[in-house]
Parts: sequence; structure tokens; C-alpha cells
Amino acid sequence: MDNNSVPNTNSSPAVVVGSIAFDNIHTPTDKAPMLLGGSASYAAFASSYFAPTRIIGTVGKDFGAEYINRFSARKIDLEGLQHDKSGKTFFWEGRYGDNFSTCTTLDIQLNVFERFKPHLPPSYQGTPFVILGNIQPDLQLHVLDQLKEKAFVAADTRDLWIENAREELLELLKRLDMLVLNDEEALMLTGQSNLIKAGEELLESGPKMVVIKKGQHGSVLFHPEGLFAFPAYPVTAVKDPTGAGDSYLGGLVGHLAAMNRTDLTTLKHAIAYGTATASLTVEAFGPSNLEKASREIIDERYNALLALSQIETDPETVLV
Repeated sequence: MDNNSVPNTNSSPAVVVGSIAFDNIHTPTDKAPMLLGGSASYAAFASSYFAPTRIIGTVGKDFGAEYINRFSARKIDLEGLQHDKSGKTFFWEGRYGDNFSTCTTLDIQLNVFERFKPHLPPSYQGTPFVILGNIQPDLQLHVLDQLKEKAFVAADTRDLWIENAREELLELLKRLDMLVLNDEEALMLTGQSNLIKAGEELLESGPKMVVIKKGQHGSVLFHPEGLFAFPAYPVTAVKDPTGAGDSYLGGLVGHLAAMNRTDLTTLKHAIAYGTATASLTVEAFGPSNLEKASREIIDERYNALLALSQIETDPETVLV
């Protein structure tokens, strides 16, 4: 299988909606300027290893052909990419603290993203799997209003929208198949101090299922049929965690699209694939490691995760 192929030619397509940006990243030991970033970029690169992937975002006059070619190299459909020549591409600069436990925004320039209103071309409006990156909830709702067919919709969010756009976010939750957020965001959104109670409360608020990410401690799926916890891939050298959550979501939904199924068993495998995909992202600055990987590498990490989480069923080891 070559680097650009997807495993199942009969898979459904997925559309990714979110931000496309340039990032300046500072870590405790290094820094990297003008990296390709944004939630849509990471999620689309990840999804493209599993299913035909479409992207919707906006870029400015400084977004040259070399960046377009990076999406094209992964065979990502760019019909929904908006080119706004009136300004520059969204820019973000951040500094990670020791052990990457905190991140401080040093500079943010919305630029053309301030005027972004996602538009789905007619060819996208029947896409059966939709990934909503962590843009404003009203923009996420605007995307859903344009869908012409029933779709599996997964959405990410962030603390900014929980604080400043709660009403729109709560309305969005009622229309989601899957909500994905990290542990701090889950506690903030619910006001709970216990993660399990937070997940259960979120499940009751509208989404058909909820995934809570816990960073290096893995993730938990809250599903009507029960809980499912899965570990993180044992990365030994984290260089840049930016985009890891978006890569997780892209890999997860990409696998669902490839299988064209959303039953609980398929969801569990999708979480494993999302985890494997995200582990590639953190090992390099920006999405470079992710976009230059291969499906074989992802499969190796997926199989390693399955082995890591499996318990043998030898009767002699079980106390009865």
C-alpha cells in the first residue's frame, strides 16, 4: 500500500470543517516558526489515511502553493477551501510549559478567519461523516444547517466556547452523534468534579455518545451501551502536542467512514486508530510527522495498542 492510499475503496467520504492557520510554537527546549496548523489541517491529514477526505476552511493571501500541495499530496479534496485575498491566514503563537502541562497564548491574529463562514459546496452536502473542528459553535451549527442528508456528526470544542458561547454550544450538543473534548473541558462544561459523572451528564445533554480525552492517560467513551476506556500510545519523546486532539478525532472518524459503520465494536477500534494516529503528531513540530507517515506505521501502532490493552484468558490465571 502506498503512502497516499486508503485501505477500503468502498469507504464513505468524510468532510472536515475547522481552522487553517500558521503557528509559532515554543516548547521548554525548542521553537519552530510558521508551521502549518489549525484544527482542520490536523484532522484532515489524519482522516485521509482511512477515507476520502474533504476540507472546509479559509486561508489568506500568504497561503502559497507549497501549503496547498501538502493537502493535495494526501489526496484531500480542496473544493471547499476558501481563498480570501483580502488579508492574511489565521496566526497563533503559543508557549508550552514544563512537561507540556500548560500552554500560554503569546499572540493570536484572526485575520481572514474573523470573516470565515463555512460554505458546503453541493458535492459536500450529502457527505455521510462530518468532523466539526473546535471553531465557534454558531459556525458548527451553520454547517449542520447545510447538510442535505443524514450524517454522522462528531464535534470538538474548547474552553473559550464553553465560557463565551455556552448557549450555542448546548444547542449544538442536541444535534451531535459524538462530542469529543478533554477532561478539563468536560468538568468545566458540566460543573462536575468527577470525570465519570461529567461524562454521564454530557451524554444526557444531547450527544448520542461522548469521548473524553485524558492526554497521556488515554480516553474514555461514554456510550448508551456502556463505558470503554483505552490507553494512550506510549510515546517516549514528545516534541509538540499541538493538533494531537484534532488528529485523534480525524483518525477516529476516518476509520468509521472507512468501515461505514458506527456500532460500538467499530467505535472501539476507531478510538484505537485515533489514538495511534495522534501519537504520530506529538513526535514532531506541526503536522509534518503525521502527513509523511504511512498507513503501515499507523497499523503497527494500532496493533501495539491492542496488545498493550489485551488480557489473556488463561483459566489458570483467574481466581474463581
